[in-house]
Amino acid sequence: MVTETAGLATIRANAIETLASSQLGIATRAQLLAAGLTDVAAYRRVRRGVWQRLLPGIFALFSGEPTSRQRQLAAMLYAGANAQLTGVSALRNYGLRYLPGDDRIFVLVPHNTRRKSVGFVHVRRTLELDERARPNADSLMTCAPVRALVDACRELTEFRAVRAITAEAIQRRFVSLSALDAEVRRAGRSRTSLIRRALAEVIAGTRSAPESELRAVLRSSRILPPLVWNAPLWSDDGVRLPTPDGWLEAAGIAVEVDSREYHLSPEDWQRTLQRHNDLGRYGVLVLHFTPSEIRNNPGAVRRAVEQAYLARKTTAAKAHVIGGAPS
Repeated sequence: MVTETAGLATIRANAIETLASSQLGIATRAQLLAAGLTDVAAYRRVRRGVWQRLLPGIFALFSGEPTSRQRQLAAMLYAGANAQLTGVSALRNYGLRYLPGDDRIFVLVPHNTRRKSVGFVHVRRTLELDERARPNADSLMTCAPVRALVDACRELTEFRAVRAITAEAIQRRFVSLSALDAEVRRAGRSRTSLIRRALAEVIAGTRSAPESELRAVLRSSRILPPLVWNAPLWSDDGVRLPTPDGWLEAAGIAVEVDSREYHLSPEDWQRTLQRHNDLGRYGVLVLHFTPSEIRNNPGAVRRAVEQAYLARKTTAAKAHVIGGAPS
């Protein structure tokens, strides 16, 4: 009898070890019961601090702090077989960098699913699961970047965070402009006002959050005419010139956002100087601003551009270049 009991205990321990190694140390109550462990035995391990109860019916078979991957798996096991990972967590898995420090994990579930938000898991019932969802590296069904982006922005309340996510996703080609526009339209008017504003900025030509902030600063001027953003420029003899972030055709002024991110090496700095010189040879005045200047002292940035515009307009000095339409 003792030998039989010991044998069963060994089989149970092996089954739990296999379960733990295959699921990042996360298991459901049903899985533990199937492995031969009783509820009493499981909760004894939790009380002793050997295991943890992360969510209702979801256990961490270890005592340390769970990783992001383990929390995501726990959330998906809790949400059920048809759940889809979305929002900031999904975008972080895709590699986006400018994301808010949000530890919440959002999951989509079919509308008739009886699952409620609990702890770090936020359940969103939907009539339309993402048809483009695919398993990630941990086999968790994850929404496509464009759906995850819009879902993330619907949960955020600060426009700066929404602008940063949207600009990065477009600039780094995680999503296309047409796909984002279609997804925003599909989402309708429910909690989409901020993503609609960010989309309007991208359509206007800005391709980064600092560019969008600069555009907003200069649009508030009562002196400056509308700028063209990211428009191709040519000289009057057909030479293609570097494309500035913003372009004031009436005075031949280019405005550039200089971020440290793009100047991490001497080669990057040299390219910036070359762009400046190429524009300068055709009479373009190039004004450079850093993201911190734009964010922390927008009035000074606006005045600098206004003063340059008035001076260039008075002297009628401008470049012989052709730009796009202002926006």
